[in-house]
Amino acid sequence: MNTRQQKELAARMLKVGKDRVWLSPDNAEDISSAITRHDIRTLVDKGVIKVSPLTGQSRVRARKIAEQKKKSLRSGFGSRKGTAKTRSNPKSQWMKKIRSLRVELLKLKAKEIILSTEYTKLYRLSTSGFFRNKSHLNLYIKKLKE
Repeated sequence: MNTRQQKELAARMLKVGKDRVWLSPDNAEDISSAITRHDIRTLVDKGVIKVSPLTGQSRVRARKIAEQKKKSLRSGFGSRKGTAKTRSNPKSQWMKKIRSLRVELLKLKAKEIILSTEYTKLYRLSTSGFFRNKSHLNLYIKKLKE
């Protein structure tokens, strides 16, 4: 039995798309015999014709991807949009490095491992970008003491 017209009529009446109209397969004869809007309305009231609920967008894949990104996956060259400087700000990297170097110098000065004059010299060297990191600074001081 063809129920295309009934489905279209029900969709227009219920103000939804044709795909959202559900017709009960058990009552196929009743639906095919329904010709008028009144007939369709009575079938809707009986529950023979229903409107399917809206299906939302599934977040399953999005959650899976977010979990992978938390593990630093999906960060290859093909996934990168910005330049290296955009992705990690050089200024903040510099600030992080220079602050740690200056704190280390102050600790060494407080422990009297280096003198005040050496401190000044090393401070200037670190400001000029001579030292790569704290271990490089300590290695330099170790060689200086020898």
